[in-house]
Parts: sequence; structure tokens; C-alpha cells
Amino acid sequence: MNDEYYMQCAFDEAASGVRNNQGGPFGAVVVLEGKIVGRGHNRVTSDNDPTAHAEIVAIREACKALGAFHVDGAALYATCEPCPMCLAAVYWAHIKTICYCYDRNDAAKIGFDDNFIYDEISLPIKQRKIEMTKMRVSNTLFQDWVEKPDKINY
Repeated sequence: MNDEYYMQCAFDEAASGVRNNQGGPFGAVVVLEGKIVGRGHNRVTSDNDPTAHAEIVAIREACKALGAFHVDGAALYATCEPCPMCLAAVYWAHIKTICYCYDRNDAAKIGFDDNFIYDEISLPIKQRKIEMTKMRVSNTLFQDWVEKPDKINY
């Protein structure tokens, strides 16, 4: 298998989602050691889940299939450049490589404009559109975690 094959699989996923009215025209596959371990297409509208982007769905499927919360060294093939949420998930999943066809500007042209998120992230917290308040409370939650002998680090 080669890059073109895996990208075609991502496009097939996207086409399936669009054909079944499950969400936008986005598909992704996660490949590890030459094998597709996760597939996904956008399911935002069918699942009523704003996080059900193709990349997230594919990563969730890969992790479930592997019985792990990382897919160290894997490649993600996505029909479009991952949005900020999906890119963060790629980092959290320890995916090594991303291959994509359309970029964020192409997505914006068809109604999927994520530039406002990139802009918001770069702003100081007090200047963001969503109000964020850091509260002061007395608890030991984080210290309890530090001291937990059987925790699973990730």
C-alpha cells in the first residue's frame, strides 16, 4: 500500500458520510505499520456531536482497536487539513505524520471556516469571545494525583 491508496480510503470514508447525510465532506484513516487501524468520516450532524470530526472518529476507532490511548508512530490520512481540535487530538494520540489534500482555506470556501479558532487561541484569555474565569478553590485534587501510586501516566 502507498500514500495514494490510504488517501483514497480517506476520500471513500468522506464520500460514505456525505452519501448518508452524516456530516460534512471529511474523511480520515489512521495507518500503523502499513495497516489501517482506524477509519472515520464526519458524524457531527448524525451524532449531534460537534467533536465527531473524521479525524477524531478515526483516532477513537484506532485506539479502541489497539486497546491503547496512543497510536505511537502512526500516520493520519485526512481529506482536509485538520482543524485546531483535530490537530490537538493528533498530538495527544502521538501520531507521527499527517497527509492531507485540501487545506483550511479550501474548507473555508465551502463553509467550514476555522480561522476564528486559530485567531482566538492566540489572544490573551481576557480578550477571547468566550468568557473564561480562573477560580480559586481549596482542594487537593492535583496533589492527590501526584501522590497516586497506581496512576496511569499519559
